[in-house]
Amino acid sequence: MNRQLQTPVSGRPLRGLFVSGTGTDVGKTVALAALLRACVRAGVRVRPVKPVQTGVSGPDDARGDAAVYAAAVEGLRDAVAPATLRRFAMPASPHLAAGREGAHLDVDGLRAAVLRHWEGDEDAQGLLLEGAGGLHVPLNDTEDMLDLMEALGLPVLLVGGNYLGGLNHVLLSVEAVAARGLTLVGVILSDTRPPSGREEADARAIRQDNEALLRRRLAGRGARLIVLPFEPDLHSEPRASLAWQALAEACEPLVDAVRSACEPRAGEEAAVRVRDLQERDRRSLWHPYTSATNPLPVFVMARSRRNRLALADGRELVDGMSSWWTAVHGYNHPRLTAALRRQAGRMPHVMFGGMTHEPAVLLAERLLELLPDGLERVFFADSGSVAVEVALKMALQYQQGVGAREKIRFLTPRGGYHGDTLGAMSVCDPVTGMHTLFNGILPRQIFVERPSCRFDAPFDPASLEDARRAFEEHGREIAAVILEPVVQGAGGMWFYHPDYLRGLAELCRAHGALLIFDEIATGFGRTGRMFALEHAGVTPDILCCGKALTGGVMTLAAAVCSQRVAEGICRDGQVFMHGPTFMGNPLACSVALASLELLADGAWRRQVAALESSLRTGLSPCAGMPGVADVRVLGGIGVVETEQPVDMAALQDFFVQRGVWIRPFNRLIYLMPPYISPAEDIARLCDAVRAAVMEGRLS
Repeated sequence: MNRQLQTPVSGRPLRGLFVSGTGTDVGKTVALAALLRACVRAGVRVRPVKPVQTGVSGPDDARGDAAVYAAAVEGLRDAVAPATLRRFAMPASPHLAAGREGAHLDVDGLRAAVLRHWEGDEDAQGLLLEGAGGLHVPLNDTEDMLDLMEALGLPVLLVGGNYLGGLNHVLLSVEAVAARGLTLVGVILSDTRPPSGREEADARAIRQDNEALLRRRLAGRGARLIVLPFEPDLHSEPRASLAWQALAEACEPLVDAVRSACEPRAGEEAAVRVRDLQERDRRSLWHPYTSATNPLPVFVMARSRRNRLALADGRELVDGMSSWWTAVHGYNHPRLTAALRRQAGRMPHVMFGGMTHEPAVLLAERLLELLPDGLERVFFADSGSVAVEVALKMALQYQQGVGAREKIRFLTPRGGYHGDTLGAMSVCDPVTGMHTLFNGILPRQIFVERPSCRFDAPFDPASLEDARRAFEEHGREIAAVILEPVVQGAGGMWFYHPDYLRGLAELCRAHGALLIFDEIATGFGRTGRMFALEHAGVTPDILCCGKALTGGVMTLAAAVCSQRVAEGICRDGQVFMHGPTFMGNPLACSVALASLELLADGAWRRQVAALESSLRTGLSPCAGMPGVADVRVLGGIGVVETEQPVDMAALQDFFVQRGVWIRPFNRLIYLMPPYISPAEDIARLCDAVRAAVMEGRLS
């Protein structure tokens, strides 16, 4: 589903309400029409719009909802004509009706149609969008009406039937709307059934009970409850006008909500809210790698979807960062959020000391299936940095367990980055890295030259000479070698030849040192292989993974070791001395399982290959431009290295103005988009980078 998401050309924010039923035949069209009449009488010019209408053959078909809207406002001045964007003759779900005519519906296409209509609509203050049927009426095999509502992000008005069983449908729909983070402005209980003789007393009691219970359930949600009575005269002239007026008067308490949703000042109010949040943020928060007294500017985010980030001021950005390598499937993926909700209802967390649970066991088994043979034990951690700490402690305890107590140091190439905790900092680059302030208290590790052999060039065996010399001099005290396979991430975004890993593995074996691969950033497909180690065919003794493990939804990482390492640590009754409080968190494990299931579908290989091709095409023109030192691409990673450090605040603002989210640092402008990003959006990201270079925006 790599379709481009469309945004308004002028940036005019979409305004209005989305009116959805809790099911079919609950009186939704009549309720919307009554609300429309109430709005017109109150001077609020709203246009009723049906994104998809089934069961009609054309614009003049009297069976269409537009005919009901027109009847409700007949004779009123300033009523805005209704609009229907897609029509299908079969009276069925949009998915089935469209398929009957050989058409295909999808959320992005319908969203684009709504936005195009809104852009050209000069008469209406806002739209009253009416969904088809209930929330989960399908648009196609994987998307439904609720997905469209989420994509548009408008406040929601629910309409449900006021009869036996109706309350259940309303409450389920209220929870579904809340789960998508949408604002519920009200619920209309509509009585669509005529009196039924002797049973009327029971029916009246049911309606009254529905209303009373729903008022209690909605208390505190900020949503109004409106009850619409059954009106037998809606289609009987001349009494129809009076019937519509009675229903409109019942809907009058909702007019203020519609007016607020359509208010042109909403943009100004949003700007005030954004500034307020930014000021409060500045007073109370401390963001990563920035000053507390003179912090970098922050942009206030409101929503995320697929490969897009919506700012609170209404702008929408193409995401080029995957939230620091994590959101590989894009944002708000339904399978990930569904896994989170399911597990939250069962058991959000339980201590891992002396207990276990199915999500952790299943996740460990699935991870071991993905990793090469020889890695057999999974130790869950809270974050990537903690996973590195675990790996370092594993190596030290192993060497002690096998009697090599002199092996207490680590060897690592310069240019690496492994995290911000104390042990992890000690194996980050001590000169060009981010942790030089702490060198005086960090353990003294052994650093060798960065692998000089590029990934896309022939391997030079001389690149291993510095590591050989280090082993000859310090081999007796080296407990392990730790490095990021093939891609050095935050330390410089450097891509080196896989043969370097093969040679380093031989040196480790020859000197009794363990080999630790930090795959926190590179794991789960980012380099075009499930794990970067597959480029070299080398299996480490310990592997760290994280970031994309949960698809960017929860924080979770793991250190996975061989059975040999586990047995060495646990000799003579010893235990591994580490235990995070939230180790094996069931929520995170459940989401990670869902993320790995998505990867198992195999689409990521094609997606990352497409990213690589698009990034090469889009970024290669930067090579040779003034201020550019190098351009390199591997898998879903694209890098433009500049000759001088960039002005990050100014450059980031430049990118936001161009509708993209790219966060450069030091001398690196890099892209790592979600795998699902369409080619058009990768081109947009690359265009922004090229523009920054060509316009001299680097410093």
